[in-house]
Amino acid sequence: MFNLKSIYFYFLAVQISLIKFLKKIYFTTNFYNKSLISKTPQQFYFHPNPFLLSSITNYKKYSFKISEIDPNIFWIKKKNEREEKEVHSFLWLNLIDRKNDGRSLQKIIDVWMLKHSKYKRKVWESSVLSKRIISWILNVDIILNNGSFYFKRNFLNSIISQTNHLKKNIKFEKDYSKRVEILTALLLSGLVFKEYINNFNIGIKELEKLTKDYFDDDGFPLTRNPSDLIFFSKYLLLCKECIKDAQQYIPEFLEIIIDKNLKCIKEILTPSNQIPLFNGGTESGLEQFDKLLNNLNYKPKKSKKIIGGIHAFNIKNTAIFFDAGEPPKKSFSMSYQSGPLSFEYYLDGNKVITNCGFGSNISSKAQLLSRLTSAQSTLTLNDTSVTKFERNKLINRIFGNSIKNTFKVNNLDFAEDKNQIKFIASHNGYERKFGCIHKREISIEKQNGKLIGSDEIIKKKDGKPLNYSLRFHLYPGLTAVKTMGGNSVLIQISKKKSLIFTILDESIVLEKSIFLGRNKILDNTCVTVSGNLVNKNKTIHWEIKKNI
Repeated sequence: MFNLKSIYFYFLAVQISLIKFLKKIYFTTNFYNKSLISKTPQQFYFHPNPFLLSSITNYKKYSFKISEIDPNIFWIKKKNEREEKEVHSFLWLNLIDRKNDGRSLQKIIDVWMLKHSKYKRKVWESSVLSKRIISWILNVDIILNNGSFYFKRNFLNSIISQTNHLKKNIKFEKDYSKRVEILTALLLSGLVFKEYINNFNIGIKELEKLTKDYFDDDGFPLTRNPSDLIFFSKYLLLCKECIKDAQQYIPEFLEIIIDKNLKCIKEILTPSNQIPLFNGGTESGLEQFDKLLNNLNYKPKKSKKIIGGIHAFNIKNTAIFFDAGEPPKKSFSMSYQSGPLSFEYYLDGNKVITNCGFGSNISSKAQLLSRLTSAQSTLTLNDTSVTKFERNKLINRIFGNSIKNTFKVNNLDFAEDKNQIKFIASHNGYERKFGCIHKREISIEKQNGKLIGSDEIIKKKDGKPLNYSLRFHLYPGLTAVKTMGGNSVLIQISKKKSLIFTILDESIVLEKSIFLGRNKILDNTCVTVSGNLVNKNKTIHWEIKKNI
């Protein structure tokens, strides 16, 4: 059953879908492709540093010698849709042998231009096209080295035609991630070609608007997704460094937002050099990004304990990341996960308690599963997720899997004394349907690092019996065994290191679970406590301490 907001988004989705359909037909016409042709640039004003692309390139996935590949077969070999996009984006250019593969690379690009010089839906999709322009421009030294006059001319014209397509259609792109890619491509084309300085001006102007609309005052994305923070930081940093290399004035807004972004990353970075798996976060290697920051001499400092609704606190070798933020607005909720008051726990650099992660790198089904509240280390009532998501296929295709309802987080309190650090928060996500408030308290004892928690189900009104389930997902690779008493679990981290997880006056069940935070599904274990309550409040006390 549609509510008024869903009806509005449905008709808006119909309108956008129709416009996109008509545009795709128009893009295939000779008239449109001729409109993309404009003045051929005389030369590259400067050659950007290709190393700046290293943090964006999936450097582990592609490693091959161009000289050993037949250029004609390269574009014929069948690939799945994801591989097709990755190959046509040309991000793999940073991985080739820059001394020996230049001539073979020119042949591959020459064949590409013969086959794809005119609009083709998948090859000219905005994200793929933007990455291709960025990669071509940042690797122009090897692409044009010793190339013929005709190859150089065709290559320059191809960049301009593709850039003109982006410029004509940027106003129709509502996806912020794709917009920042488009603006980076436009900005770079305006920097390297004097004839197209207007592209640079458009890119800067629109980039400033984007940063104002997309980030909060601390520089954290309004999506509340840590992966988005990393993604945007890479592109904004690329823009800044290219402007700097071109000896152009760096806009103040760009300096400010990058500084804020890097401080946010510093604050939420986990002991294993990953991001916490909240609200669409996935595990990804940050080694190249760290290397880039070090080479460019970026040394951000920590500023706050609360960033993007994520509360991070550390004592000695123990770290806690606690999500006490509210859902983002509908237009920013495409990767939101329904797990308020979930947390992640680290000991000696090892992740112990985790969320299941966002399955976007695996499949749409995995992504759907990862959005359930039961996939997070928090409380569920009657096996119901706190947040509802749009089910209409048309709305989801146009706007992504956005949320339908919201909730409030209340009673936030952070306290620290000589003995412990404590954090308290509650949410009303279950109040309308079940008349319940969930309140969670987590503290770390400074002397011994013991983690103490309590989860309280507060009944605001009498009603039907409820089933509650409190889940603690263990990180893949950790083993867990129930003790004889039934209310404790031995968690084995290594041969010489283990933890005792105890829940007072409750029976623990070890369930099989799945971890979706990487590029494939992994098995893991979940510590679960379940029970029933009718008209009374319920408090579940638990603790995690070292097994001595």
